[in-house]
Amino acid sequence: MSSNFNVSKPDVSKPDVSINKKYDLKQVINASGRMTILGVSTPRADVVEAVNTGLNQFFEMKDLVNKTGAYIANLLNVESAVVVSCASAGIAQSVAAVIIKDDAWLLENLHAAPLTVPDEIVLPKGHNVNYGAPVATMILMGGGKVREAGYANECSAAQLAAAITPRTAAILYIKSHHSVQKSMLSVAEAAQVAREHRLPLIVDAAAEEDLTCYYQMGADLVIYSGAKAIEGPSSGLVLGKKQYVDWVKLQSNGIGRAMKVGKEGILGLTQAIESYLTQPKTTGQELVDKMTPFIARLNEINGVAAHIVWDSAGRDIARAEITFDEATLGWKTKAIVDAMKEGEIAIYFRGYRANEGKIDVDVRSVTPAQLETVADCFNALFSQ
Repeated sequence: MSSNFNVSKPDVSKPDVSINKKYDLKQVINASGRMTILGVSTPRADVVEAVNTGLNQFFEMKDLVNKTGAYIANLLNVESAVVVSCASAGIAQSVAAVIIKDDAWLLENLHAAPLTVPDEIVLPKGHNVNYGAPVATMILMGGGKVREAGYANECSAAQLAAAITPRTAAILYIKSHHSVQKSMLSVAEAAQVAREHRLPLIVDAAAEEDLTCYYQMGADLVIYSGAKAIEGPSSGLVLGKKQYVDWVKLQSNGIGRAMKVGKEGILGLTQAIESYLTQPKTTGQELVDKMTPFIARLNEINGVAAHIVWDSAGRDIARAEITFDEATLGWKTKAIVDAMKEGEIAIYFRGYRANEGKIDVDVRSVTPAQLETVADCFNALFSQ
């Protein structure tokens, strides 16, 4: 089976030693996935070239925003699209867009006085999460007020509808592994509720891999991180119905001014989307093949058990789940995670379930050689 792990990409197994030395930076092995705290991803060479082109030319920025947005919309077969600085900015500006619309006074005075227009954003309670920053903070930045629907462990279409009031400006759906997955309505069901109440549906799909399915399900605005699945520069994408995207664009003269994206980010993400749609993608089975020798090595360590697990949000992503027998090892799992971060090479894992004695290893940004290093570090740690 052919693999495309290093196709047209920098060799992340060989960090730029001069940069690390100049700034006294630790080498990092990113086994946690495409996380903001580690710089998210390593773009392909064609994306880097587009970024460099952007850095070295001048453009009429409004023209660049509109023309690249139209190009992306055509690629994805959606009504409209716009590049923003990140997915979080996309949430804040989308919220502001559905509240302000094209009101010129509100655009410049959003936070100056209590709003007389609808400003409540309804979302399932299990979607009011912290993904590195609270979803609620982005809603508040956009001038919205959080109104939760359902409970932490369930939200049906009826419960979502029951939370809607005359003050409701939009429904927000967070499609993420951070969100509660149990007993939650689908995006399509949320879209149906939105249509019945003549409200826009905003879907935050920051790390999702399908760039069109939520729009096709009926979402009016869909937000993606440009640097996660798409592997572009730090940026975000907002796509959807033309009227709503036009209102998002107006935010460049409102709250969006404080979160503007540069010309290099716009061109880099546009190229990254085109490459993402045309280049072969790493499959879950390829990830399994890549992890198999690593898992075998871990299972040789007394007190360590590793096996394959699949992404809880339904994406085609396989990871290694490691379970630690804390009594046998003499280590608490949280202490293991901390020790691996604090070593000579900083190794990061997905530690969301460390309290259960488990961590996950995401190998999408890890080379086979780096996996050998990780296994060596575990052996060294437990032999102390």
